[in-house]
Amino acid sequence: MLPDPDRQWLASLDRGASQDALHERVAAAWRLCRDVHPSLPRPRVWLDLRGKGAGQTHFGRGGLRFNPVLFDDNRHAFMVEVVPHEMAHWLVHHLSDGQGVAPHGHEWRTVMRELFGLTPQATHDFDTRRASPAPYQYRCQCREHGFTARRHGLARKGRQYVCRRCRQPLVYTGCRESC
Repeated sequence: MLPDPDRQWLASLDRGASQDALHERVAAAWRLCRDVHPSLPRPRVWLDLRGKGAGQTHFGRGGLRFNPVLFDDNRHAFMVEVVPHEMAHWLVHHLSDGQGVAPHGHEWRTVMRELFGLTPQATHDFDTRRASPAPYQYRCQCREHGFTARRHGLARKGRQYVCRRCRQPLVYTGCRESC
């Protein structure tokens, strides 16, 4: 198990120091994983993930990607939940050679419980509005949908979108914030 980082200490760090702390947390998780798999390669770390995802294990690039906006807003949860989550993916992929393993399957859940001492959760519940602003409002028969500037631009150029729930076309109703 990884030690629980002090919330006040994390909150007091400037952006550079907090990102250094994230890198060190990944290194600590990697060292813990090496107890199970001594030849586990050390993942590289990037803070370049955008959108609603908190983290991503990128085997092609050889490392872990994290969302810097969500990290800034949720430092403690990132250290306690997101880093182990992504490191568990990294370990399982290398233990099983990545063949036929479900991303959040039995192996991943076992690593989360037994190595990291955490309840396995496939998704986070962070507020993603700052990381993935969607001020352009569209409506169907059952609800409102927020579009990003990119998706709104594609819709304005003629791309058709339908609601996955009610299967009705989405119609632009205006902008929620300053667009």
